[in-house]
Amino acid sequence: MWAMPRTLRIDGSLRSRLVGCILVSLATTQVFAIRPVIIIHGIFDGASQMGDLKNNIQTAFPGTPVHVIDLFDSVQSLDPLWKQVETVRNVTNGIMRSAQNGVNLIGFSQGGLVARGIIHTSDNHNIHTFISLSSPLNGQYGDTSYLKWLFPSLMKEELYKVFYSSYGQRWSIGNYWKDPHEVPDYRRYSDYLAQLNNETVPGKCRFQSSWKANFMRLRRLVLVGGKDDGVITPWQSAQFGCFDANENVVPMRQLKIYQEDTFGLRTLDESNATFECTVHGVKHVDWHGNPTVFRKCIEPFLS
Repeated sequence: MWAMPRTLRIDGSLRSRLVGCILVSLATTQVFAIRPVIIIHGIFDGASQMGDLKNNIQTAFPGTPVHVIDLFDSVQSLDPLWKQVETVRNVTNGIMRSAQNGVNLIGFSQGGLVARGIIHTSDNHNIHTFISLSSPLNGQYGDTSYLKWLFPSLMKEELYKVFYSSYGQRWSIGNYWKDPHEVPDYRRYSDYLAQLNNETVPGKCRFQSSWKANFMRLRRLVLVGGKDDGVITPWQSAQFGCFDANENVVPMRQLKIYQEDTFGLRTLDESNATFECTVHGVKHVDWHGNPTVFRKCIEPFLS
């Protein structure tokens, strides 16, 4: 039987290489490990659909905790958005409490609006960066395959009759339906988007001053969208644009909610914390897996 040597001799050259490898390994861990990331999926999606985005983040930033919210999957994503916010917030609050340096939040499609609600209503949150990935942040007004499946006999011009009612506000889509031809009813009935934007009729708004302060706590707001999305209508809603009465798109900085800073968007923008990332040629269902989108609009803002 051979005897194991009591000591292992390492010459100077080998020792230098080993020390170098250890230092590189430690440096890599420090450079690549970033704040925990929370991902909220979109309408009719689930956590499994966000697997490609999670994998891309963990490949780019090894060791980073990525939490994909596995709630309100599939048809449950049609539940009212305030219900979704309150439930999801119970999970995100726990993640945030355990993250000393804060978290980064990504919301895809309708998930971006859920994320907005969490940001506004979470006092003293530690969300560093919010990346809104092709989300109807300032409403939706367009015929899509989703709406045709839900309401096959109605055109977009008629949907306000459903959505602008107590019944219609039980649907998540109704919570952010923004018909430019029916603005008074939008301001009267919208139980979510109009509330977040602080643009409801007097006496009906539940908006609180803390909501604005919470929104302005963000260090970075990244607005991702593109003209070939095919679902978000207008696509510029992903960057807070919306239609006027003639269905012309009004960009974010020309809107009343921006100019009057109704919920803190202008303040955030003027502090150089807002970034618009536009990528054309991307279909709605491809945003979270598209390599160009990740490289251009997500990866640079997570570190």
